[in-house]
Amino acid sequence: MANSIEAYVSFREVQKSYDGETLVVKNLNLDIEKGEFITMLGPSGSGKTTCLMMLAGFEPATHGEIYLDGNPINNVPPHKRDIGMVFQNYALFPHMTVAENLAFPLQVRKAPKEETTQRVNRALDMVQLGGFGGRRPGQLSGGQQQRVAVARALVFDPKLVLMDEPLGALDKNLREQMQYEIKHIHENLEVTVVYVTHDQSEALTMSNRIAVFDDGVIQQLAAPDVLYEKPDNAFVASFIGENNRLFGQVRGVNGSGCTVELEGGGEVQALAVNIDGQGTETTLSLRPERVVINPTNGSVPNVFDARVEELIYLGDHVRTRVNLCGHDDFIVKVPNAAGHAHLKPGEQVKVGWMAEDCRALDASVRT
Repeated sequence: MANSIEAYVSFREVQKSYDGETLVVKNLNLDIEKGEFITMLGPSGSGKTTCLMMLAGFEPATHGEIYLDGNPINNVPPHKRDIGMVFQNYALFPHMTVAENLAFPLQVRKAPKEETTQRVNRALDMVQLGGFGGRRPGQLSGGQQQRVAVARALVFDPKLVLMDEPLGALDKNLREQMQYEIKHIHENLEVTVVYVTHDQSEALTMSNRIAVFDDGVIQQLAAPDVLYEKPDNAFVASFIGENNRLFGQVRGVNGSGCTVELEGGGEVQALAVNIDGQGTETTLSLRPERVVINPTNGSVPNVFDARVEELIYLGDHVRTRVNLCGHDDFIVKVPNAAGHAHLKPGEQVKVGWMAEDCRALDASVRT
């Protein structure tokens, strides 16, 4: 089977069960291209971390085959897979200096001393920590320790780098800073990265593609903008970004569009994306920024009466919660710009949106 798989990393019909009965990962088929930054995103227990552990060699696949650079690796031990790892808890050796931590994977591979020194210095410069080689991890901030962990994963020029929730222990500002730094390192080195997180904004910021996991299955695999703008199902629509859900029944289908009768009364013109046809239940997905307050007559096909319930000022926009068709959690993002009305709680308004911005999806489980 060597070199018969074109993708750099391939999962072929991979399953994983810990108890012999329940599948944590179900028939996973996934191809990752060389130089790609792909994120496995999903809630706890969705199977994303298990996939990473199988790829690293820390967990065996129950069924199926995993390939790296065209070669099957199921029976290859972790230390022979030539894979760099970055963990949430850094996993640095506290008794070693930064330089010694970085040198360790090179020493294991019996690299010459002069080459080791050059690679360590290059890796430190890459993460903007030149001159920190003599310090111990306990003398560094959390962000600096995570940079060292990233440098150690890259210092031996691995085929692949795996990152398991690497920024989860950092505060918000450091986490955002590290997102961009890791993204820039990836772009400069063109290394292949598989990243695991439950943080959707992190995934959207850093990835070429995102695999959204739920219940051991990839629900959708796409570029960040496609996932956000064109979710395939109700789970992806709700998990990626803020999302308004309206429930109803399909009354008619016309080409790519459909008419949905809402539970709270009224009809909506929507884009037919994932429905079973006329007479079936559906969940309508609508992004808050696609909704208009008091639209001009005839500008949008869907217009409803609503009452303003709450206003939250967020700088560039006002998060406006309204009651619409019996839903008191319908959100509208009103830009904080000239020409937009200043609303008050209790005020009656019109709310409208375009048909193509409203996606008719599968009938989701309500929470």
